[in-house]
Amino acid sequence: MSRALMPNLLTPQDLEPNWEWRERLPAWGHTSVDFERRVDHDRLRRYRLARTRQSLQNSNAGSLLLFDVNNIRYVSATKIGEWERDKMCRFCLLTGDDSPYVWDFGSAAVHHQRHSDWLEPDHCLAGVVGMRGTIPPEFGLMRKYAKMIAQLIKDAGMADMPVGVDYAETAMFHALREEGINVVDGQQIMLSAREIKNWDEIQLLTQAAAMVDGVYHMIYEELKPGVRENDIVAMSNKMLYEMGSDDVEAINAISGERCNPHPHNFTDRLIRPGDQAFFDILQSYQGYRTCYYRTFNVGRATPVQNDAYVKAREWIDASIAMIRPGVTTDKVAEVWPTAESLGFPNEDAAFGLQFGHGLGLALHERPIISRAVSLDHPMEIQTGMVFALETYCPAADGYSAARIEEEVVVTETGCEVISLFPAEELPIANRY
Repeated sequence: MSRALMPNLLTPQDLEPNWEWRERLPAWGHTSVDFERRVDHDRLRRYRLARTRQSLQNSNAGSLLLFDVNNIRYVSATKIGEWERDKMCRFCLLTGDDSPYVWDFGSAAVHHQRHSDWLEPDHCLAGVVGMRGTIPPEFGLMRKYAKMIAQLIKDAGMADMPVGVDYAETAMFHALREEGINVVDGQQIMLSAREIKNWDEIQLLTQAAAMVDGVYHMIYEELKPGVRENDIVAMSNKMLYEMGSDDVEAINAISGERCNPHPHNFTDRLIRPGDQAFFDILQSYQGYRTCYYRTFNVGRATPVQNDAYVKAREWIDASIAMIRPGVTTDKVAEVWPTAESLGFPNEDAAFGLQFGHGLGLALHERPIISRAVSLDHPMEIQTGMVFALETYCPAADGYSAARIEEEVVVTETGCEVISLFPAEELPIANRY
């Protein structure tokens, strides 16, 4: 049978996550070998497409029109580089049980016809719409592709059903409406599909975390007076790309008096003796992301700095202890301190400081765990979810603060932490 028909040959077995819970989650090497069963990319692609079709069937929509590059990759297993992330230059259509269509940036369509043999070649098309408005709507590309999409949906027998759209340019929404397409929220459909990771996704997330383990050891050795925050960022970027990262999304590097309040960035500030400093490394390996904070002190630590670290550790340990299948996210959020107790006027002002969020092809997937949303709108934690838990504690000196984050995989009986650089006690880099 032609390889072009492969996308239509999904079976119920493709929905199996194939988990292998062992004494410890393995983090395999990055290359393919004949003597170990590592990441099975064909199984990964079938699982993601099967999950998407299942989520679509469970919704009121008949088709999905996707512009979010994370969703396009999840459904079609295509990616043309991180530069595309904010360009809105590609889109993908999934109609019922049909194979996905991908409209690509110019010659990338021919590349996928030749090299992405899990897709139907005639479903790999060149096309572009607005590129964030740089191609004005009056050029007619929006109308052109809206008509094409509407016809494909009609041909698939889905014309009477809503179409889930994750996001699009405003002019594209108008063009779809002019073609009689009833647009509904497709992002919720996709996030539901992406909640539960199969064994291959878990392996990629574990490999990505292992890369950050190594970067933190480098930071521990390099963190000393005279080094700037941006020097640490540069060294971390270099090391990650040398290890095979496909995108270093951001590295927060925050030290000294910049620790409180948390600014979520980095500068050229010089590291000084006694600084408390924390870092967040956000990078991806084969698309699968990390969000992984660690706090250090430089040379020495004061009692109040150590106290802040101890509290942040206690809060994160309390939340990790709660993680197991069947627990709801409000129960996790309840073990964290209130915003008011940390000096914030309300939970919105403290959002993201005591926080949990799913990890996958995006930095923020489900579940989201926060006192701002989870207490009134909890969701159930399930086996196969992978997410990060992060806590923050300002120190009594008014400017220092501690920040810790752990990545966890939800197993059948609890969870396993995959962010392994030591954080049980406050690390002192280059101790005096």
